[in-house]
Amino acid sequence: MAIVENSFPWTEKYRPKLLKSVVGQKHIVPRLQKYVEKKSMPNLLFAGPPGVGKTCCAVAMAKELFGSNFSQDFLELNASDERGINVVRGAIKDFSRTIPLGANFKIIFLDEADALTTDAQQALRRTMEKYTGTVRFILNANYSSKLIAPIQSRCSLFKFKPLRKEDVKKGLEPILANENISIDEDAIDALYDVCEGDMRTAINYLQAASSMTDKVTQDIIYEVSNSAQPKDIINLIDECLNGNYLKARGYLETLLFEQGLSGEDIISQIYKKVVNFPDEKLDIKTKIKIITIIAEINFRLVEGANDRIQLEALLAQIILINKK
Repeated sequence: MAIVENSFPWTEKYRPKLLKSVVGQKHIVPRLQKYVEKKSMPNLLFAGPPGVGKTCCAVAMAKELFGSNFSQDFLELNASDERGINVVRGAIKDFSRTIPLGANFKIIFLDEADALTTDAQQALRRTMEKYTGTVRFILNANYSSKLIAPIQSRCSLFKFKPLRKEDVKKGLEPILANENISIDEDAIDALYDVCEGDMRTAINYLQAASSMTDKVTQDIIYEVSNSAQPKDIINLIDECLNGNYLKARGYLETLLFEQGLSGEDIISQIYKKVVNFPDEKLDIKTKIKIITIIAEINFRLVEGANDRIQLEALLAQIILINKK
């Protein structure tokens, strides 16, 4: 059994089993704990970016509510697997018709509910009305606005936020201790930089980095996450601001061809660095103009334009804007 557990992805191995173990989301967890205490809850809508604890909270709350009857009274479905009306007519209705065992109601957790088609959402709305006596729904969505208004009005909305650096660090502490990982503070800063508040991504990168070495460093984190070193992006921007197009292009070619980064990865990192660039080096008006150009180039890349041509055009535009 130990061998099987050791082979688990760390995101599953260290998934919180109780609500009190969920890091961050201090504005949400106490409210969910109240539902557990009262053994009563409305339909819930969890909205927010991936990797911030939406699924963890739903599963942990259901386990505390149902105890040993968890597997019989909790159904988890992923709406992105079956987006059509059949998932509502089939699995959801079949589960809703049966009698709950561990409480006065059962829970259906519908992950990525915003991927359901409009027809499927209309059918779900009718199902929520019909089985309100025996079933509670927890809908999980990255974008709550993609759900139709009648569904939103039937749910209590919980907005999950990206985790703060101290929350990510707190969540990683038991993993670092249990797996005997040595990591320096700069590597933790790098981990937060690349995960952007996404705990699942942070754990995945940590597991990948720990498989390469006994001591995890900043350089290894950027390598496994396929991200550029911050100093390389800053040097690229500095050369543009100094009007050195050829040197800036040299940094760009290193990122594209030696480090193998995609155009979208690079432009995303350029954007983050420009936004946080010191005002004494880049005044706010110039920063706004550059961000506008970054948005245009990003749109072209998403539409399938050539990475190298578009990014070199971006460098040229930054130089021209700064000279005006």
